Amino acid sequence: MSSTKCIMGTRKKARAFVRVRPTDDFAHEMIRYGDDNRTINIHLRKDTQRGMVANQQTDWSFKLDGILHNASQDVVYETVAKDVVSQALSGYNGTIICYGQMGAGKTYTMTGATDTYKHRGILPRALQQVFRTIRERPTQAITVRVSYLEIYNDSLFDLLSTLPYVGPSVTPMTIVENPQGVFIKGLSVHLTSQEEDAYSLLFEGESNRITASHTMNKNSSRSHSIFTIYVEAQSRTLSEAKHITSKINLVDLASSDTWGKSGSEGRVLKEATYINKSLSFLEQAIIALGDQKRDHIPFRQCKLTHALKDSLVGNCTMVLVTSIYGEAAWLEETLSSLRFASRMKLVTTEPAINEKYDAERVVKDLENKLALLKHELATRNRLANRPLVNYEPLDEIRIAEISSQVRRYLERTLDEIDILSLRQIREVFNQFRVVLSQQEVESTLRRKYILVDKNDSVAISAVQKAGLIDAEGHLVGKPDRQGFGLGVASSSTKPGEKPESKKTLKELFRRLLPRLLKGGLLVLIKWTKTSPLSPHLHGLGWYSALWPRHMVKTRAEWAGASGA
Repeated sequence: MSSTKCIMGTRKKARAFVRVRPTDDFAHEMIRYGDDNRTINIHLRKDTQRGMVANQQTDWSFKLDGILHNASQDVVYETVAKDVVSQALSGYNGTIICYGQMGAGKTYTMTGATDTYKHRGILPRALQQVFRTIRERPTQAITVRVSYLEIYNDSLFDLLSTLPYVGPSVTPMTIVENPQGVFIKGLSVHLTSQEEDAYSLLFEGESNRITASHTMNKNSSRSHSIFTIYVEAQSRTLSEAKHITSKINLVDLASSDTWGKSGSEGRVLKEATYINKSLSFLEQAIIALGDQKRDHIPFRQCKLTHALKDSLVGNCTMVLVTSIYGEAAWLEETLSSLRFASRMKLVTTEPAINEKYDAERVVKDLENKLALLKHELATRNRLANRPLVNYEPLDEIRIAEISSQVRRYLERTLDEIDILSLRQIREVFNQFRVVLSQQEVESTLRRKYILVDKNDSVAISAVQKAGLIDAEGHLVGKPDRQGFGLGVASSSTKPGEKPESKKTLKELFRRLLPRLLKGGLLVLIKWTKTSPLSPHLHGLGWYSALWPRHMVKTRAEWAGASGA
């Protein structure tokens, strides 16, 4: 059994970068970069064919966290992902999303090219960094697991289900939320102890992704994918019960499809419809997150936004890489992508360290510390010539002994109580409280009822003559309209009434009188459901009866009746 908690961090904005795909036909007059390498200015010429509009906007300026123009894969990873992976190995969740227009290089940024090692993308480089860090930290035991999820036409698929030891899922996968966050029920998670094993899983999932060809891209991704790296680290010291857990979500979003330019039709057109719808819902969620006045965030509109809920809000470091074309023909799509990136910068998250504690190890550590402290105290007592103190919890015999000492002290038959430990002092005060409670209850009973000592033979004889108890000491009575009596039914029981067994009545009676009245008293009272002492009358098997008030006599009257 284990428990997880988060050490809350400071709120921070999501980071957004733009990566421009290299092209020989770059629109220098329409796309210009600021000197800070963070600002990108867009100038859109007016469409004279549609007529001149006086208020038509032609210029936009977007300020992001960085512009990656003609940047290598190395530079992209160092700028975008390295810090996220490094923080994940320290217990912070991280998410990197690749977004952008069709054919602008989103998948190339995330996974890279397989033909050249230096062209590998963010995902394989992240795996390399994780396992390199493991080798650099021999004092830590770090466990790595991975999963690969595909969202195709708003349905969930496990890209690693083709492995021989996994197999297809019998039930459809579902998105489930719990106090620890969002997880995919039915998604296979694979332990990877070697870097090569992780690459094999990555390549297996990549080969199962759905792609299609159109005018803009021969291998266009037709689905969204989320590759997750789960990291769990703990000290190799046996006494360390704390674990650090985190996850890195690497998200490759399918691009929005402009039907007029891509020439999509048939199945590809249907896929484009689902892609555009999910991206639209994602943008709606991001707009809602950026609005501080919004109370409801529409995460459940589609599978994509629901699966990314943890990444968009809460305990996570968020980074977005937006890929754009630098050609004039795709300027409208470039504007749309840059608007999405600027909205993402308004999203605020609160990254926190995820600490997981092993409850059994915590208990064992505390027991070891307690034993060590007891040993140290015993050593100090011996060195100071003080009597040895038992630090174990008080047992029933010791509690009864303390109770006897307190009562003897109150009766003035004991001059003082020897104090040996703090635990004993607490129990002494507790016994004083018990005695005080008994006195308060007894005083209340004496004001309202007549109490007769059960050891008083004269009173007992008078009670027997009155027919309230039989010769064997069993109570006699029967239910009536106003209350009830307890005991063995008399011979005058009405026809059709079944007498109660002695055993049942005795057990019921024991629940009627309080354990606090262990003073040897006989109680003769009238019982009603509205009695203020009802909560106190539970639990003893003395000679006791519940009877109407007019039948109860004083001690002197009982004595006179007995003498007669």
